[in-house]
Amino acid sequence: MLIELFNQGGPFMYPILILFIFGLAICLERVYTLAKASRATKRFIPKLNKALKDEGVDAAMKVCEESPGPIPAIFHAGLSRVDQGVERVEKSIESAGSVEMAFLEKGMIWLATVITVAPMLGFAGTVSGMVNAFQNIAAANNISPAVVASGISEALLTTLFGLIVGITIQIFYNLFTARVDGIIVEMEENSINLIDTIASKDYKN
Repeated sequence: MLIELFNQGGPFMYPILILFIFGLAICLERVYTLAKASRATKRFIPKLNKALKDEGVDAAMKVCEESPGPIPAIFHAGLSRVDQGVERVEKSIESAGSVEMAFLEKGMIWLATVITVAPMLGFAGTVSGMVNAFQNIAAANNISPAVVASGISEALLTTLFGLIVGITIQIFYNLFTARVDGIIVEMEENSINLIDTIASKDYKN
């Protein structure tokens, strides 16, 4: 049934399908990456705090090096500047945070592109289908439903599929945006805690 509807949609269905596959591939990558970052962070923070307070900065840096994810990378940048003062630590964390935010938002621009282009291709298919319908009317000199049915069907199907693709990817886009915002909040909160700990000298040198 779906294959039949796809074939009835005309040539614009193929680029819409390609966009859909491309968008889903990015969505799968984002699901994996963001889930991995969240899990790693939950295990990392308690481990880091214990190493910093019990064994010192070098041990904490080792924990950062052994842990994947954006937050360990940010904290490693900050801890590597401990001997230069708290202000330097804070600036290093901010700089590293900007880089890691770009990593978290990787691929989002492509999802936004799919969200925009897929419905536009659907509307283009609508225009194409209507043009075909009117050409069939002119050629047959008849406005019976049978003459225009194929063109109208093509017009409606491309619009439908384009909107379905756009809406589906938009849902994923919103979910990813919310998750990235949550991770950024975690970064900021834990960064503040780390800076406070360093400022209080509540760790072994």
